[in-house]
Amino acid sequence: MSTAISTNKADKVNPAVKSTAYRAKRRFIIISLVPILLLFGVFAFLPIAWSLGLSAFKYDPLSSNAIFVGAENYIRMFQDSIFLKSLWVTFKFVFIAVLINIVITLLIASAIQRVRIPWLKNGFRTVFFLPTIAPLAGTAIVWNTMFNYNDGLFNMILAKVNMAPIQWLSDPHYALYSVIMMTLWADIGYNIVLFIAGLDSIPDMYYEAATLEGAGRWHVFLHITLPLLRRTLLFVSITTVVSYFQAFPQFQIMTKGGPFNETRVLSLQIYEQAFSSSNMGYASAMATVFLMIILLVTLLQLRWGRTQWEH
Repeated sequence: MSTAISTNKADKVNPAVKSTAYRAKRRFIIISLVPILLLFGVFAFLPIAWSLGLSAFKYDPLSSNAIFVGAENYIRMFQDSIFLKSLWVTFKFVFIAVLINIVITLLIASAIQRVRIPWLKNGFRTVFFLPTIAPLAGTAIVWNTMFNYNDGLFNMILAKVNMAPIQWLSDPHYALYSVIMMTLWADIGYNIVLFIAGLDSIPDMYYEAATLEGAGRWHVFLHITLPLLRRTLLFVSITTVVSYFQAFPQFQIMTKGGPFNETRVLSLQIYEQAFSSSNMGYASAMATVFLMIILLVTLLQLRWGRTQWEH
């Protein structure tokens, strides 16, 4: 009875009052969002637009002249063997590191999610997340010491098992994989936490039904866990791919692009062209191509990972 009376009162609210409330709500939303959008535009879109414009000039920040060269920087880029090499190294690094990252983090998250003792589960989560708190530059310096040929930790371990020492960061065959190893150690904590959250959100009824049907662990993982984890997988893969495309501190500190440009990723090449060689126009052209590549890869991931279901 009381519910019916309340509904009737709500229906009888003056339309003018409704309109005023709607305008006030709309004004509040605009006032709240405009400063954020302005800041986002100034610090995100304006630098991109500036870089796009600069890519059509031959510009040295130490000189007062900027010469318009049109598409010359872009043509030069695809005739530049170092640029093409850095592009290949970037894709190789991203493909290997992202693949290993997702496989390892998903396995670790699945193992932690099965732990039924709360304090132990939180302890594992904290242990794996701790490396992500440390600054990446500091972590790179520590790993640089561990990879030292003469007295580094890894060669000391190899010596204990009577194996020859390795030039971890100077040998072209090992340098990129050494940086990948360091990157994975420093970064897997985020994805483990995200995967655990995704696994916790899957209702138990699906697993109970699979158990009643006699499904094995591998079939449960393949046909229940993976499909229902698809949205988390999409988010993790996009953020990891974008993050690894932009990887820079570990390459700058540990190898500086060497040996023989085997670890020269595109972000490092852009940095050196812009700030070491003062070729801001050429560096802007490379940054524009880099932006297009990341945008294209992200759109493809969104298209392939799209889901239409709810649970």
